[in-house]
Amino acid sequence: MADVRAPMRNFLDFEKPIAELEAKIEELRHLSSSGDLNIIDEVTKLQGKVDRELRQTYAKLSAWQKVQVARHPDRPHFTDYAKALLEDLTPLAGDRGYAEDAAIIGGLARFRGNSVVVIGTEKGADTASRVRHNFGMAHPEGYRKARRLMELAERFRLPIVTFVDTPGAYPGIGAEERGQAEAIARSIETCLSVHVPFLSVVIGEGGSGGAIALAAGNTVLMLEHAIYSVISPEGCASILWRRADQAQVAAEALRLTAQDLKRLGVIDRIVPEPLGGAHREPEAAVVAVGDALEAALNALRGIEGGVLRARRREKFLEIGQKGLA
Repeated sequence: MADVRAPMRNFLDFEKPIAELEAKIEELRHLSSSGDLNIIDEVTKLQGKVDRELRQTYAKLSAWQKVQVARHPDRPHFTDYAKALLEDLTPLAGDRGYAEDAAIIGGLARFRGNSVVVIGTEKGADTASRVRHNFGMAHPEGYRKARRLMELAERFRLPIVTFVDTPGAYPGIGAEERGQAEAIARSIETCLSVHVPFLSVVIGEGGSGGAIALAAGNTVLMLEHAIYSVISPEGCASILWRRADQAQVAAEALRLTAQDLKRLGVIDRIVPEPLGGAHREPEAAVVAVGDALEAALNALRGIEGGVLRARRREKFLEIGQKGLA
């Protein structure tokens, strides 16, 4: 399997006790080159404490803490999943109307022996790539490109697999002038209209219409510590309270965690993350997503196109009708 990225080096605020323990482990490992068994025993004990601390911390994350985990810079991005899970990826660019949008990447590929059309939002992993991909915020041409790829999948009867990781569609004046809302609406319409298996997975942030434009699938998966919401906590706080410091309260009210959304019927399955989040063991997270996608794709095999389309539409009409008590 392809290497994903270097081990996590960035700690979140609530991970400070873990950071202190791991710093002690690093210090001791430098001393253990002499082969001192006492040091090795101490490292083993400290590692056990780290595992216990991680297990206890991540078992009771608040909604706001999950927001931080979902945004972690070391979390695997779409290009990491593409490198590890896809073969013969042939990117297709442009919306055939205005321009290419680097925030959304898509094309033809093979996923574990299956020919698919794959579409994903990419945030970028460093400053240069984040700027190039516009931090995962697509312009209208990005959604028009996605729609073109979905129609291509329909024409050749290929399953569609989408990876969602975006804070939302780009809100700039130029994007609005070029019909951002219309482009998102048309993309959602196409998601609900195609007659092929449609799988979506939220791997980090699922923000607003920019996310659902790619996530109106037959089966919607979501990583354990990902988030999916109509608006960001900061945006919600600025509208309701006009105060940025209310973002934590907004996060709780939005019910944006995978656990809340599974109960509400917005998503179909939660994909477990490695202990401490996908950013600590990105390769394991990628494999888990691949296994979940393969199982979901196999479950949709053999279902007639009209039935797939009807079930997809019914699924979204039923959202919010359960789990509200």
